[in-house]
Amino acid sequence: MGPATQQRHRTRAGRPAARRPRAAADDDGGVRCEACGSGRHADELLLCDGCDRGIHIFCLRPILPRVPAGDWFCPSCAAATTTTAHSVKSAAVVQTKMPKQFPLIQTKIVDFFKIQRRPAFAAPEPPEGRKRKRKAASALVVSKKKSRKLLPFTPSEDPVRRLTQMASLATALTATGAVFSNDLTYVPGMAPRSANQSALEAGGMQVLPREDAETLSLCKRMMEQGEWPPLLVVFDPVEGFTVEADRHIKDLTIITEYVGDVDYLRNREHDDGDSIMTLLSAAPPSKSLVICPDKRSNIARFINGINNHTPEGRKKQNLKCVRFAIDGECHCLLVANRDISKGERLYYDYNGDEHEYPTHHFV
Repeated sequence: MGPATQQRHRTRAGRPAARRPRAAADDDGGVRCEACGSGRHADELLLCDGCDRGIHIFCLRPILPRVPAGDWFCPSCAAATTTTAHSVKSAAVVQTKMPKQFPLIQTKIVDFFKIQRRPAFAAPEPPEGRKRKRKAASALVVSKKKSRKLLPFTPSEDPVRRLTQMASLATALTATGAVFSNDLTYVPGMAPRSANQSALEAGGMQVLPREDAETLSLCKRMMEQGEWPPLLVVFDPVEGFTVEADRHIKDLTIITEYVGDVDYLRNREHDDGDSIMTLLSAAPPSKSLVICPDKRSNIARFINGINNHTPEGRKKQNLKCVRFAIDGECHCLLVANRDISKGERLYYDYNGDEHEYPTHHFV
């Protein structure tokens, strides 16, 4: 499956200039990495703005995909410097310790995600039942030979397990200083909702079929009622926060919509955020939009990218990131592109059909 036009899933901003050392740290006048001891790959060697020590972006845990544009603090300095918003953000990016777990208390979880209160968490209607009630309609074209429709996720039957899944996402959001949102948000001073017009997409944007749009709406309604997708956010010392399937997930299942604050690309070309996603690649480029999930986001922010420079990396990909027009507005979806086994980590290609974003240090 996939749109007919090419897509950019990350900003088109060039890689910022490498940080040069302010003082020599070895005999040949360069800075050596505190982790590996090498002074090679100087263009990927970060210099801490707090202690002047260097470390490669690929020696950090979790790895950084590129050199950040703004100030950067090593893990030690970031932990000690929490008085400014940027320091807090840096600390979240380079966090290596297990974060404090969100309490597994139903009332706190219900309030955190603004779940519509109802008796317990009743088991959802099986997808088969929904299927009989919905009208047959044209579906998303996934290949030249046949077409298939998108599927809603199937929640775990155990309500306690669903609470555990929600608590894992609440842990990650809290640790990164974000709040939960399951929709695109439009904040004063950024791009207004009126700027999100799929008709501006260069080359045109594929329209999500009506039945698939209804399936996406169904998924969101289910989540509002506490019927959660079977996903766990786990913390890995190498990859940072990452997402695992908590039960078998079928091919073409909607995993989530990529959400966050919508802004103009021109305002974010030098942003050092590691999760910015292209929403609209417009003609003219001044109207291009991106999704910024640092302050408001859902589980999409914690699904990791693959190393698309190697065949081994591409084999890990089990999600497809696609952009669609829904009622004239752009949306970005993550959809399973094959069956996913329980316990399998989720990965998608940040670049889509274009390989302009550096992913060669992704694990």
